[in-house]
Amino acid sequence: MVLKTPKKEPCSQSSPPIPPPSSTPNSNTQKQSPSGDASSSPVIVGEEECLRTASRLERTEVLRRRSRRLHQLASTYRRHYWSLVEELRIKHRDYYWEYGKSPLEKRKFNGQEASAEEEEVETGEERMKCAFSGCKAKAMALTKFCHQHILADPKQTLYKPCNFVIKSSPHGAPIICGKPILKAANPSLCLAHYQRSQRGISQALKKAGVTMPSSSNKPIPKFSLLISEAVHQIQMKRQSGNNSKSDEPKKEQALG
Repeated sequence: MVLKTPKKEPCSQSSPPIPPPSSTPNSNTQKQSPSGDASSSPVIVGEEECLRTASRLERTEVLRRRSRRLHQLASTYRRHYWSLVEELRIKHRDYYWEYGKSPLEKRKFNGQEASAEEEEVETGEERMKCAFSGCKAKAMALTKFCHQHILADPKQTLYKPCNFVIKSSPHGAPIICGKPILKAANPSLCLAHYQRSQRGISQALKKAGVTMPSSSNKPIPKFSLLISEAVHQIQMKRQSGNNSKSDEPKKEQALG
């Protein structure tokens, strides 16, 4: 009796056909784009999909994932920054288009240019004056007050007064400068009083034997030197006050 052996089926029927070279290859074999953008690479998408549910990762995989996400975050911040720059440029242009004064638009009266006080109309609107009583200066844009009296506006949020003490009285509150400065200014001093405070600091450092650097490349003196000089000046004032008090009974005895 002859047994018949079953014939083997061809490989083409048992396994799926091999795709041609022109078809879409596997995502793991694609190369990254020349620009190096990790967010647009299909290799990154496939790798993230494979490692998304992994409980443990190798050091190289962790470093590669962190580097990729860092590049994605940096590219996102760059796009956001340049979009803000473009938005600022558009708003700056619109602001000057609405509130700016064109040098070509000049009113003339009897063949002569009118002065700034005689011009009551500018670009079709009345010239806005400061709402502060007695002030005739022109008001700033989007407010009714000039720069000198901008602190009188209760709705403004950009300015604060200068905190330099002009006069101090023992019974009342100290009198400060009060000139409007930007809230971002630190310290809270106007330009004149900031320069005055800098001169005072430089004089105190010279008394302590330290010269301020003229250029920004040289190191700045330590803060401890400023503290020691301030403490030294306070001690000198106290010593002079104690000496004056001790001299008073001697003078009374001499007069008696």
